[in-house]
Amino acid sequence: MKKQLTIFLVIAMLVSAISGCTTGSTGSPENEEGFGDVEIWYYWETPGHQAALDDLIGKYNATNPGTTVVAKYVPFADFKKQLSLGASADTLPDVVIIDSPDHASYATMGIFEDITDKFDVSLYFDGPVASCTLDGRLYGIPFGSNCLSLYYNVDMLSDAGVTPPTTWDELREVSKKLTKDNVYGIALSSVQNEEGTFNFMPWVWSTGATSFEIGTEKGIRALDFIGGLVKDGSMPKEAINWTQGDVMNQFISGNLAMMVNGPWQVPGMRENAPDLNWDVALIPKDAQFASVLGGENYAVIAGGNVDGALSFLEFASEPDNTKAMMSAMGYIAARSDIANGQFADDPIMQKFVDQLQYAQPRGPHAEWPGISDAISLAFNEVITGSSSAEDAGKKAQATIDAIVK
Repeated sequence: MKKQLTIFLVIAMLVSAISGCTTGSTGSPENEEGFGDVEIWYYWETPGHQAALDDLIGKYNATNPGTTVVAKYVPFADFKKQLSLGASADTLPDVVIIDSPDHASYATMGIFEDITDKFDVSLYFDGPVASCTLDGRLYGIPFGSNCLSLYYNVDMLSDAGVTPPTTWDELREVSKKLTKDNVYGIALSSVQNEEGTFNFMPWVWSTGATSFEIGTEKGIRALDFIGGLVKDGSMPKEAINWTQGDVMNQFISGNLAMMVNGPWQVPGMRENAPDLNWDVALIPKDAQFASVLGGENYAVIAGGNVDGALSFLEFASEPDNTKAMMSAMGYIAARSDIANGQFADDPIMQKFVDQLQYAQPRGPHAEWPGISDAISLAFNEVITGSSSAEDAGKKAQATIDAIVK
């Protein structure tokens, strides 16, 4: 009987110990004991972005004893290099905040953890999720997104007796009517780099072509359409030297009746041109509406503090935390249920949310920078008139095929 009592007491103690380990705010032993240190790398220079991340981290640390999240700033120019070098030197953080078109490249290198069965992205927009996906597996979590839409000067369109165009044919005709008295009908940033590619891809996708079909009939049609706007005199050739910020300044100055730009310009527009009567519409379509996805993703480093990283990202992805961070940064939440109510009192920003459903990620492909260079070069050559749309498209296609195949 004494022996049986001893066994009973041992079992009771074990049960008590196990029960004690499974109690806590979420019922998991890890949350009670903590996950140790979690390091995040980011490249934002904008003080508002940094403050938003610091605020989120502070809230997490205050409510998750035993876990300490810290953030490290790495300059954008060095970010990719340090990420690549860190992989070979085993000095990577646990989480990185990365530009969406670069995501696939590092996933291919095996740097990022496969979190397909560890994080639910069913409520997220398809485009942002695609930027984190490689071969059907999830290697990251999108959080903040943006896209391009068509800005237009309401008074200029009204004076010309036209309405915002919805198709390519309408855009061409409206642009012609708006081009007069040193005012161009439309412009978009056409610099020969990723920024130019970013602005050109919606026109490619609108034809139904993919990111890798610039030399096809559809890709050539997109090149020819933008080149035609320049030939018509409706779009300034100088746009090859204009960043998106330059295009905004030209629009504010009254030199453009329409422009293609993103939601990050809205605060500047409201501050610097409070009396300007402007609005936003979907980018006019060929076969389908399209826009380009911008923004950033979280990625968990493979072999790092995966449990701690996921704990923080689950916290960061909660609706209230996402809303607070995105509002502070001027981003659209990548979660559709949050984004759809994020700008209920802001009709302009809500139109970017509407446009986001048509946004696609660049690539995704591990060698996207080389593909992008070929695309922006073709785009530039057609605008300057140094090459026909067909010749520029076929030359770009040869480069793309060599990379993809």
